[in-house]
Amino acid sequence: MKKKHIYIYSPSGAVRDRAAFKRGVKRLTKLGHEVEVDQDALQSYQRFAGDDATRLAALHRASASGADVALISRGGYGFSRILGGIQYKKVAKAIDSGMQFVGISDFTAFQLALFAKTGSVTWAGPALCEGFGALPEPDDIMEDCFNDMLLGQGEGAGWRLPSNEKDTRIHVRNARLWGGNLAMLASLLGTPYFPEVKGGVLFLEDVGEHPYRIERMLTQLLHAGVLASQKAIVFGQFTEFKLTPHDKGYRWSSVLLWLRSHVKVPVLSGLPYGHVPTKVLLPVGALVELVCEERDALIHWGHLG
Repeated sequence: MKKKHIYIYSPSGAVRDRAAFKRGVKRLTKLGHEVEVDQDALQSYQRFAGDDATRLAALHRASASGADVALISRGGYGFSRILGGIQYKKVAKAIDSGMQFVGISDFTAFQLALFAKTGSVTWAGPALCEGFGALPEPDDIMEDCFNDMLLGQGEGAGWRLPSNEKDTRIHVRNARLWGGNLAMLASLLGTPYFPEVKGGVLFLEDVGEHPYRIERMLTQLLHAGVLASQKAIVFGQFTEFKLTPHDKGYRWSSVLLWLRSHVKVPVLSGLPYGHVPTKVLLPVGALVELVCEERDALIHWGHLG
């Protein structure tokens, strides 16, 4: 594969696991890429990778770097604080010139704001530390999907639905793929950074959120009319939460049952995306086709390279 220029920057939380950071850089270098690390990638201010001005400048350096890929070091929290200062037209120009912005979790705030402002497509995928710096080694499927994105060869993402969704048959055409981290998406509702997508395919994931908090955020989107206006809702992975005796049988599956009783649009689950090692890359803002035959599901977007 032709060597790619990958720019690593930290627009959100401070990098606490520097060993993972180093492993990630080493892994990308071993794969044959030129890795450029932003001058402030390892800065720390409170819980952030530098103060707001520092992180905003890092994003703008990334967009001006001429790299093939701008990859965040990690998520956490912080992008929401700098949305008002982003030079969206300059970032969009970099994307039009071929740069791919990739990230996960807190990165959702930037992805959705950029799409709302410019319509630019970015990629929901790994971050450096949790993806390429993973132990004992990065996930093969994640790396293959990343390479497909680099080469412009990725055309879609397929998965098997859970057994209780085996009779699902759906064919959605020409729908806008959007979404990402549920908490970040819900936090943008009512702001200029929330995309007004109608008839889209909305995908969602989250980490460390108890099912009742997930349901509470979904309720907000439901009452705002966001969920009913989509052609389909696709759930990725919701991980690292702990049930308590107080729940008495209320769990993640209860949330899905509740939501399906309140919306008429198809609700699918099991998408291999989220805070898990094995995850696909998804083009946020692209037009896609969603096809389900029994338990086989596919989000297809064709060539975007």
